[in-house]
Amino acid sequence: MATFPLQIGTPDGLLFDGEVERVVCRTITGDLAILTGHCNYVTALGMGEAHIVLPDGTRRNAACIGGMLSMMNGSCRLLATTWEWQEDIDRERAEAAKERAQAKLNETGISEKDYKILSAKLQRALVRLSVTR
Repeated sequence: MATFPLQIGTPDGLLFDGEVERVVCRTITGDLAILTGHCNYVTALGMGEAHIVLPDGTRRNAACIGGMLSMMNGSCRLLATTWEWQEDIDRERAEAAKERAQAKLNETGISEKDYKILSAKLQRALVRLSVTR
């Protein structure tokens, strides 16, 4: 299958720079797959599972938490707020974060702002856990 150049970065630096057959991630409007020859496109990223497929067919899974993706003139750039490769996710830590967020969400009297923050923390933990299964 044909490949295209992909760069994946976060505010901490460049995480991937190479050729891929496909990149799949969640945008703010749904899941998106980019293949060679995709039209020029820019979108905001949502929170969800992502993966790339390397030229040898290897699939690398990740948790992506927000950011931007652009496909311009055959080259793709993905700048994520957080991008964690499957092998870098600490499952026990993600499970503990999930339990903490759920416990605090079950408390009475939390403000709307705290509810939104806790909901986002819970969603992030769930995404990380789904990537590690």
